Amino acid sequence: MPVPRTRHLWAMAAAVVLTVTAPATTASAADAAALREVLFVANNWDGTADVIKSSGDLAKIGRVDVIPDKDARMAAINADPIKWIYFMAIRNSVGEGHDQFADDMYSTPDGKSVVVSRPSFADVVSIDLATGSINWRFPVSGYRADHMAVSPDGTRVAVSASTANTVHVLNIDTGKQLGSFATGDKPHENIFTKDGKYIWNMAIGDVNTDSDAPWLDWTKGDRHITVVDATTYKQVKTIDMRDQLNAIGLTDYSDAVRPAVFSPDESKLYFQVSFFNGFFEYDVATDKITRTKTLPKNPATSDDRTTMVNDSRHHGISMSPDGSKLCVAGTMDDYATVVNRTTLQEGPLVPASKPYWATVSGDGKSCVVSESGADQVTAIDFATGQKTVSVPVGDHPQRVRLGHVAADWTSPSS
Repeated sequence: MPVPRTRHLWAMAAAVVLTVTAPATTASAADAAALREVLFVANNWDGTADVIKSSGDLAKIGRVDVIPDKDARMAAINADPIKWIYFMAIRNSVGEGHDQFADDMYSTPDGKSVVVSRPSFADVVSIDLATGSINWRFPVSGYRADHMAVSPDGTRVAVSASTANTVHVLNIDTGKQLGSFATGDKPHENIFTKDGKYIWNMAIGDVNTDSDAPWLDWTKGDRHITVVDATTYKQVKTIDMRDQLNAIGLTDYSDAVRPAVFSPDESKLYFQVSFFNGFFEYDVATDKITRTKTLPKNPATSDDRTTMVNDSRHHGISMSPDGSKLCVAGTMDDYATVVNRTTLQEGPLVPASKPYWATVSGDGKSCVVSESGADQVTAIDFATGQKTVSVPVGDHPQRVRLGHVAADWTSPSS
């Protein structure tokens, strides 16, 4: 189990506070034959991306260094006292004593580059997959970059700038900002709707504090979902789950929406919240929570909320392509499980060490979870709910995303 979060440097910083299934990037029919579908695994603490097969045995294909400019970035941070304070605060709070170098990533449609958000460096970079060099770098507003999302056509990437309460939308090929929009406190997950018309952003508030008791929930900040037009980046609506939770009597539950996934027709949203071992079903049209699923507790897991890493008891949820099954990462409870979407009955609890994300394999047959506590990724069969394979990856894998590389791709030279 992970150790309780460190707060020493956070106290020094005083007012400095920091603040998941996405579509695969697409390729044209003409280029498809020259590309290979893969899974990119973001190894957050060592600043690498493992590239593995997208289905089957998930065998490793190669690895990419996503911090080739580390010396230059560290020189800039060490030269700026404010940047240094934030860098160290990230390390000693949300980073659990480690730097956060690779949070999220998507490949470009042509499979030539991978775009990575780097929390500790407060930026997004594009890495050339052939050479390992940086194509472009975009510094986000504020001092920390977080979750991303890619548009259905693969041409735009949205990234949360968590300390600036802003989401930037970038051209994935050039890094040029196409627009941005304001969010609640500490924007986190981003989701493009499948038609590419809207972006949903979930703000999770101050997950780095120890004021975790229900009566102190108000100290966590303004947490709501922001929905914007993906062309104009103007706000369409906001959704505050506090009202919906109160309406069903769950006044002590957090309204910090964590990873979430739409049903195939996008009529329902399934989402996790801070501190809760389970998830909710939300009806988009009626703006109501329609079902609550509480998943089993691990008897070895402490109910002390301050021991839950970044407030995320369960963090990671995906859905089978046909919409019949959900896959849930029970982060602090050390398991993953497949849940029948009709009955909400969970399957076997598959042991996993601090699973931090859940996605879908390229063939749609498996849920793939990142075991951040064991430095491996594990596939679970949607049909049986049983584990099929685990493969080792780098230090503290988090986001796992489908993407493409050249059919004959190998790792760049060091």
